[in-house]
Amino acid sequence: MAIHSINPATGEELARFEEYGEQEIEERLRKAQEAFSAWRKTPIEKRAKYLKATARYLRENKGELARLMTLEMGKPIAQAEAEAEKCAWACDYFAEEGAGFLAPIPKESSGQKAYVAFRPLGPVLAIMPWNFPFWQVFRFAAPALMAGNVGLLKHASNVPQCSLAIEKVFREVGYPDGVFQSLLISGKKASELIGHSLIAAATLTGSGGAGKEVGAAAGKALKKVVLELGGSDPFIVLADADLAEAARVGAWARNQNNGQSCIAAKRFIVEEKVAEEFLHHFEKEVAALTVGDPLAHETQVGPLARADLRDTLEEQVNRSVKEGAHLLRGGRKEGAGFYYEPGILTRVTPSMPAGCEELFGPVAAVLTAKDEADAIRIANETSYGLGANLWTRDLEKAERLTGDIEAGSVFINGMVASDPRLPFGGVKESGHGRELSEFGIREFVNVQTVWVGPEKK
Repeated sequence: MAIHSINPATGEELARFEEYGEQEIEERLRKAQEAFSAWRKTPIEKRAKYLKATARYLRENKGELARLMTLEMGKPIAQAEAEAEKCAWACDYFAEEGAGFLAPIPKESSGQKAYVAFRPLGPVLAIMPWNFPFWQVFRFAAPALMAGNVGLLKHASNVPQCSLAIEKVFREVGYPDGVFQSLLISGKKASELIGHSLIAAATLTGSGGAGKEVGAAAGKALKKVVLELGGSDPFIVLADADLAEAARVGAWARNQNNGQSCIAAKRFIVEEKVAEEFLHHFEKEVAALTVGDPLAHETQVGPLARADLRDTLEEQVNRSVKEGAHLLRGGRKEGAGFYYEPGILTRVTPSMPAGCEELFGPVAAVLTAKDEADAIRIANETSYGLGANLWTRDLEKAERLTGDIEAGSVFINGMVASDPRLPFGGVKESGHGRELSEFGIREFVNVQTVWVGPEKK
């Protein structure tokens, strides 16, 4: 079966590839297992040097890599360049901090000595999405490889060139053969591979449906799995917030990466006494966004990644309007390719598609709340729990309210973003497990207790 690479800005085919056959897959799994046998014994200081070299390669080649991201999934080129830089940052961070995160932890016990050690698990299958085609991969790969695991990447079917380019990064840097490989296979085949004896664990960033399928496969095979799924992140604006600044940040938080981010602000929940003023600022900020050719550095919003994604978004908007929402601005297909004009829906209620489903594109849903307690209630009235934004000048109140918000991250007076130094992940149907920071690097390890006797008298 062919895998197609399509330019979302034009709809034109860039390349096509054939899926790997059974023999190729088995050979790559065998190679991964052989590589792991040696890589796990490679001194952690040497692994850190490989990651440092990876960071340098990413920075030196960011122009070429960014262009590939833009051509294959429509990300504006300036954002693609920033993505390459962020991948380099993650490599540097785990190269510098990984040894400390994985250092043995002494423990009191009945023996002469006891400690907790962190041992790698083996080949980890990473099933990754298209929306951040390099960052999603490197935020898994940098900590996993630093911990002594090896990686097998099943990338999204619409970014095969990015998948092969990432494999090339590790090859060009000089990693031992088999430490990181790409698999051009279907999602169905990837789920089946989780049960393979040579796969130690799996990680998925993707939809809720994919998460349930991968989670079920991992459960059946008794394999460790990390799931980072969808989100319908609330952007809560309380009456005492800096409304102009909240609107400025909110417009970008909704529309960055062409609105295609799990942690994009999606539901704008505003106290009703300031809703009109906030909307005045918000509409002005959204209208000022530059939509255009993603290869132009001035472009802020490009096309959606695939035609079906644009069609789904349009259908969700139309259903919401039919149920009483008002399309304040935007919300139209534009020109060649898969463009969709940034939009704002008002009069949204939690039961509408815009209020309870994930809108994966440049459309903001605005809901009003009676007061702060009502705003928190509405924020939690979703099956998702990935990130949340909270805007208020009262920081003491804000920190108190974070305990009531059901989300893996809460950003006060700022935009939710991933950061190598901070744990990343969600609750409820947004998944489980964490990426990044010391929590992420310890996901794919055996937390081993070592007890040394004889027992104390």
